[in-house]
Amino acid sequence: MCGIVGIFNYRSHQPIDRVLLAQMNESQTHRGPDGGGLHVAPGIGLGHRRLAIIDLVAGQQPMFSEDGSVAVVYNGEIYNFRELARELAGLGHRFRTRCDTEVILYAWKEWGEACVERFRGMFAFALWDEGSQTLFLARDRLGIKPLYYAWLPDGHFLFASELKALLLHPNLPRELDLCALEDYFAYGYVPDPKSIYRDVAKLSPGHTLTVQRGTPPATPRAYWDVSFEDGGVKSEAEAAEELIPRLRDAVKIRLVADVPLGAFLSGGVDSSSVVALMAGLSSSAPVNTCTISFEHEDFDESRYAAQVAEPYGAHHHVDRVDLGAFELLDRLAAIYDEPFADSSAMPTYRVCALARQRVTVALSGDGGDEVFAGYRRYRWHHYEEMVRARLPQGLRRPLFGLLGAVYPKMDWAPKPLRAKSTLQALARDTVEGFFHSVSVMPDELRSRLYAPGLKRDLHGYRAVDLLRQHMRRAPTDHHLSRVQYADMKTYLPGDILTKVDRASMANSLEVRVPILDHLFVEWANGLPRALMLRGGEGKYIFKKALRPYLSEELLRRRKMGFAVPIAVWLRGQLRERVRRALTGPALAEIGMFNMPFIEKLIQQHESGVRDHSAALWSLLMFESFLRQVHQSRTASTATPLDAGRAPRQLT
Repeated sequence: MCGIVGIFNYRSHQPIDRVLLAQMNESQTHRGPDGGGLHVAPGIGLGHRRLAIIDLVAGQQPMFSEDGSVAVVYNGEIYNFRELARELAGLGHRFRTRCDTEVILYAWKEWGEACVERFRGMFAFALWDEGSQTLFLARDRLGIKPLYYAWLPDGHFLFASELKALLLHPNLPRELDLCALEDYFAYGYVPDPKSIYRDVAKLSPGHTLTVQRGTPPATPRAYWDVSFEDGGVKSEAEAAEELIPRLRDAVKIRLVADVPLGAFLSGGVDSSSVVALMAGLSSSAPVNTCTISFEHEDFDESRYAAQVAEPYGAHHHVDRVDLGAFELLDRLAAIYDEPFADSSAMPTYRVCALARQRVTVALSGDGGDEVFAGYRRYRWHHYEEMVRARLPQGLRRPLFGLLGAVYPKMDWAPKPLRAKSTLQALARDTVEGFFHSVSVMPDELRSRLYAPGLKRDLHGYRAVDLLRQHMRRAPTDHHLSRVQYADMKTYLPGDILTKVDRASMANSLEVRVPILDHLFVEWANGLPRALMLRGGEGKYIFKKALRPYLSEELLRRRKMGFAVPIAVWLRGQLRERVRRALTGPALAEIGMFNMPFIEKLIQQHESGVRDHSAALWSLLMFESFLRQVHQSRTASTATPLDAGRAPRQLT
């Protein structure tokens, strides 16, 4: 895995600041500690940091075509590069290395922008074609690897793997995007293609961007989308029989590396399936597996991980983590660059650090819940849609709206008695109901949190608008597929994959994700939805196919997730820290929040009357972002918030 960066003057051939380019490149050294390189020519500068995985000797970047006319900087892995290299060699192209980077150069020469459609893997790359004066950017289909970019008013175009590199450019405007702020406090992350800054965007998954000298700023182009086209698999037996060979193939092609390789093993179904198939493919050496254990029993899955590791003869490594060690909190903002409120970023960082002690590449089980409908919210959405189908909106809204309003909010009570959220969801339409289930801070809470000026400056934008847009575009009418599609466009790239990429790269570790192999995803999405949810159980066909490989106890146990006891922390060890941060100057001086309401949130949570842990954690992470990223890099160049300017909505 690597880091890429670039500066392109799309208006003229004026020289690029080589010193600045080098500084931007070095800010991503953690992504590539094994070496770095720059290419500077009139009006164009490319930078690369390398984590050597394949062809350790000859894979340096920027890499050039044989005639020197095309250069590329690239982050990722193209797993079918050997097949493509053979095809391209047959077409007359001469290869000097045995790494996948060179394949990109000749694929571009042969197929142009359509080259990305031939790649199977995870990638973000930038390619400079001197002859056509064209800069071509691409990001993989599911968004496993990141790519930020910005158009500057002075005619420069910037790109980088991480936002921190772009923030080093003195001419980059640093005005916060208020729509992104609303999204963050609703979802807990900033969804693609927005960034927290108005003038910086993320290239969306499955998109390319072509920038040509002498032409106006272009818009990204989609080359792939999540599909639910019927794959022709009709029976349960047929689906179960096909699933394992297809997943095994996705695992197998991800075992190519010239460095030590292992796997994360949480003890959940997804990571356990990857380890089981790896073991069958790695007959020459045991699989290296990495697990972290917690002292808090409700969050510790290490015994389940051991149950998988032992029968497969894995070299199993367990690191006990003290969840009370909060020194990592101060590092999260610098690691993620944007406000990021998924608290599982902390244990994810820890397991990446553990893995890096022994391996350079680790396989993970991410994506199984999105692909096979494993989240609990899918099950509840299915039940709610059954009710919505039987009762018209005109009846549901007043009936369940009234019941939801009068039913007490009992955060302290057993889960079966906490019916308020369900009643409120049933009063809403399909999109609002699902939005309610994924929000870390509900509409009513956000409305009270925002100061009047922020509400005005949002100009009516609401975070649910993003979800409505994606569900409207979903290429399916099935209610389950529509929310899976929405998650694959928002939560998967914006939260899950962002969390793993930054945590792993901060430890110079490459993570590969076989369940998100696009061919496997396309096949799984073509299965009947009845094979996803069955009898109140998610991932039905996935678990059925894995029965010969994993124990019934593991397949049937309650899903835990990679969580930490935030609510307890905020009433205990972090209590004073939270109060100091959230009532301190950073949040007050930015002028966006109702500070007395924040004080009320703190008091209610401390007393145990309400569980405001998600809201308080989101505020804590935003405050850390303001201090360590925004204010530290904008002290001399910050642009005040323009109260009269409508927030931009990137599409």
